[in-house]
Amino acid sequence: MAVPIAVLDCDLLLYGRGHRTLDRFKLEDVTDEYLVSTYGFPRQFIYYLVDLLGASLSRPTQRSRAISPETQILAALGFYTSGSFQTRMGDAIGISQASMSRCVANVTEALVERASQFIHFPEDEATVQSLKDDFYGLAGMPGVLGVVDCTHVAIKAPNAEDLSYVNRKGLHSLNCLMVCDARGVLLSAETHWPGSLPDCTVLQQAALTNQFETELHKDGWLLGDSSFFLRTWLMTPLHIPETPAEYRYNMAHSATHNVIERTFRTIRSRFRCLDGSKGTLQYSPEKSSHIILACCVLHNISLEHGLDVWSSPATGHMEQPEEEYEQMESMDSEACRIRQELLLTHFS
Repeated sequence: MAVPIAVLDCDLLLYGRGHRTLDRFKLEDVTDEYLVSTYGFPRQFIYYLVDLLGASLSRPTQRSRAISPETQILAALGFYTSGSFQTRMGDAIGISQASMSRCVANVTEALVERASQFIHFPEDEATVQSLKDDFYGLAGMPGVLGVVDCTHVAIKAPNAEDLSYVNRKGLHSLNCLMVCDARGVLLSAETHWPGSLPDCTVLQQAALTNQFETELHKDGWLLGDSSFFLRTWLMTPLHIPETPAEYRYNMAHSATHNVIERTFRTIRSRFRCLDGSKGTLQYSPEKSSHIILACCVLHNISLEHGLDVWSSPATGHMEQPEEEYEQMESMDSEACRIRQELLLTHFS
């Protein structure tokens, strides 16, 4: 005898037919102030994301009430910008935890699929020159194509045996290597490196290194701090400056490199799921890496839409592990020659 099986809708079971879920939520019914305070972004930005991601989020489903792209985007933005766990955010906007989890996963993957569209180095000569000019205008450092640094994002422990994600503070994290321009636009973001790896090792193994050593711009360089080794395409500060020119070089280097620190603070402020103030990302390292990269994509899109990178207030964030390294000058004689020429030409 066949036994009939009832298929239950989780949202319907939890809230009933009269509950106002996001599927009935209309953007035009609320103010921009409400959208910004609740989801972190204004109406036109959200409309843009619906157009950008709609096709990826409108996948075939057997559910009678498929969650609309607009709903999925609002739910994911709420999670990214609040730092709330999915249960709390799902309750707040009227969808179940299971639905909230699907929304975050779907939107995250749709954004990650488009990462190369929004995070990349410029290629045409005019844009590259503009990039250098913007950096030069900050503190007089010539030839700069980007500033590079690493930042840690806390994640839950993958398992008791895996120590590769335990950083120097004894916390589980991902060590994320990023490059930005003078406005804070990300030009590169590698978010998957285990927290136990020091910054210099991350850079050594990163795709970024391969890019610069094999194909990218031979007429410029990145700026990195002293946790990295001097390279022909990566200018670092002098460990012990002695001459006025060396002091001026270090001061210009520090003032220019500070842009990446400000960018890190802004990303953490805008996307509270990353700042550690409400707990670690409760996902596997791979999923956590994708969430971080999705937030990086949204950061760049927000700049394209005129949302000022420096406008968000600073917030508390995960204490970054201090790099312990033996300060050593590069053994790359060509890199040393390039830095010395830079000193003589522009800072003497």
